[in-house]
Amino acid sequence: MKVCIAEKPSVARDIAEILGAKQRKDGYYEGNGYQVTWTFGHFCTLKEPHDYVAGWKTWSLGDLPIIPNHFGIKLIENSGVQKQFKVIETLVHQCEEVINCGDAGQEGELIQRWVLLKAKCPAPVKRLWISSLTEEAIREGFNKLKDAAQYDNLYAAGSARAIGDWLLGMNATRLFTKKFGDGKAVLSIGRVQTPTLAMIVARQKEINAFVSEEYWELKTIYRKTEFTATIDRIKQIDRANKGLAYLKEHPFEITSFERKEGKEGNPRLFDLTALQVEANKKYAFSADETLKHIQNLYEKKLVTYPRVDTTYLSEDLHPKIAGILQDMTPYKALIAPLLQQPIPKLKTVFDDKKVTDHHAIIPTGMYPENLPLDEKRVYDLVARRFIAAFYPECKIANTTVLGKVGQVEFKATGKQILEPGWKEVYANDAPAQKEGEEEEEKEKILPVFEVGESGPHEPRVHKGKTTPPKPFTEATLLRAMETAGKQVEDEEMRELLKDNGIGRPSTRANIIETLFRRKYIEKKKKNIFATQTGIDLIDTIHNELLKSPELTGNWERKLRLIEKGEYQMETFKQELVQMVVELTHEVKNNAGRTISIAAEKPAAPAKEEKEKAPKKTVEELQCPKCKTRLLKKGNTAYGCANFSVCGFKVPFEVFGKKLSEKQVTDLVTKGKTGKIKGLKAGEGEVEGKLALDGGFNLIVEQ
Repeated sequence: MKVCIAEKPSVARDIAEILGAKQRKDGYYEGNGYQVTWTFGHFCTLKEPHDYVAGWKTWSLGDLPIIPNHFGIKLIENSGVQKQFKVIETLVHQCEEVINCGDAGQEGELIQRWVLLKAKCPAPVKRLWISSLTEEAIREGFNKLKDAAQYDNLYAAGSARAIGDWLLGMNATRLFTKKFGDGKAVLSIGRVQTPTLAMIVARQKEINAFVSEEYWELKTIYRKTEFTATIDRIKQIDRANKGLAYLKEHPFEITSFERKEGKEGNPRLFDLTALQVEANKKYAFSADETLKHIQNLYEKKLVTYPRVDTTYLSEDLHPKIAGILQDMTPYKALIAPLLQQPIPKLKTVFDDKKVTDHHAIIPTGMYPENLPLDEKRVYDLVARRFIAAFYPECKIANTTVLGKVGQVEFKATGKQILEPGWKEVYANDAPAQKEGEEEEEKEKILPVFEVGESGPHEPRVHKGKTTPPKPFTEATLLRAMETAGKQVEDEEMRELLKDNGIGRPSTRANIIETLFRRKYIEKKKKNIFATQTGIDLIDTIHNELLKSPELTGNWERKLRLIEKGEYQMETFKQELVQMVVELTHEVKNNAGRTISIAAEKPAAPAKEEKEKAPKKTVEELQCPKCKTRLLKKGNTAYGCANFSVCGFKVPFEVFGKKLSEKQVTDLVTKGKTGKIKGLKAGEGEVEGKLALDGGFNLIVEQ
């Protein structure tokens, strides 16, 4: 029997149907020599600090840095997860072969490998690696199963990423929370999250510090064409008026007329980030919303695997393109011109060197029926981009006209579309302009001018104001994350910088959502602003390693090198360990002001965040004697978790008084309580403090 493990029940159902495993069992399908089971996302996670050392559950500066000798995994504490894991565990111990059918990406590889590791799978493992969930793709994938060992580097990169995030996130979050927090909430630090926030804060500071200045420009109209003076902006109105008077005394003369024909290259196919950028610009979808919509379209077999960072297709896909286009019947009118001749094998579309595990996001050709509106919109973006990639280039003419009035030089530019080419795909697809969105450059046709011609003109003074830098939108923030903070418009340069981007396409949406959830950033209309809490947090972090987009991008590059087998996971881990050790030493010895975020604490933090937060219950405290955690011992006392060896305990009632949790906490953490009346000591009642002596025994101090 062969056991297939998919990442979702719906995918397992599709695979089971194709393989003939049609008998439904408890947690799996069976038939035709196959058992098809599933996970539903992450079943395992890295162990938490207290899983290694019980005392590490309490947040203490003295324990930092926390660096386990070896990292382990554990099952997530969820009854559904644990029940389904038992099914998987049983099946893999009874089979002849396991086929890993998880999502074909780094995260999917990590999810499945951890499950098999936890289940102590003894069977050999094969890997199903496909880029879409159509029946044809699944059948083809099962005919070309890979050895699991081919993806060991991918798993190593996923493990290195998880361990790196654990090392930095766990230590830095505790470090800054205990050093600079107000005790009411967590100051969250992350390998990707913090430099992303730092970029937003830096932009916010530029905006806050900006002082708008008035300026004046000289303009004139000649033959119904507006020209602008090429001199520097004028800072005083008096000078501008003198310039205007001068212009009125002289005619306008054409000194140069240049018209160049050119081409506007076709838009690239979508990777995930480009799709999220476009959906944010056009429909104001958040990155997370777009990811959910495209993932749903993938699971409905309408598009290929979406969590990709390439805009290219593999060359072996070229023969299939015409068939995919033929099947896209809703776009029949747009596709008809393409099918009248062979599909060109364009280098801007097909390039094996630019494709790693997956190609760009494209339609599968399956008919999109009964889609929710938002999914339909995202599908339309992908479909039109795919069609536009194979249309002719857009031919344009750029015109530059130079002139002068006396000694003052002027300039006007124009643009004319000669042949729309690929722009025809979007001819009837112009959405209403949204607030805060830049208006697309419009066609501006200039008349033909002759050099040396001259005549009257209509000069004027234009008053303007300098504007601050634009705040980030999700679209521009995603681009900044992709290029490690560099402002890049050129597609080729953007491709080169992707290896050094902050985060991965599949994680960036979650990073942005995390910053919103933790109240470090906020959205006003489409614009993203840093909150005062976010600004304070970044100001508190003096270590540039935590804040630098470029350095974080360098870590991402190393993770990609691990994926390619060109860098060692252990080396990466040791670099992170060294950084965490140095960071801990630096912060412990630094002074800084307390950051209060109580008013902005998330209303409903995730379970793991609750577990990370410093709590005030006595059970979360350390034993003052051996540093192991305290436990509630029945209804009589709080005692050390290692009581049989240590022997430390604090009775609920001592010297005739029932102790409050605060008094126990003070006793354990400070060595003594505040003053307590009515303590029974000696022959009567006294007022005094409970304290621990040198042997950690309870005494009364008067």
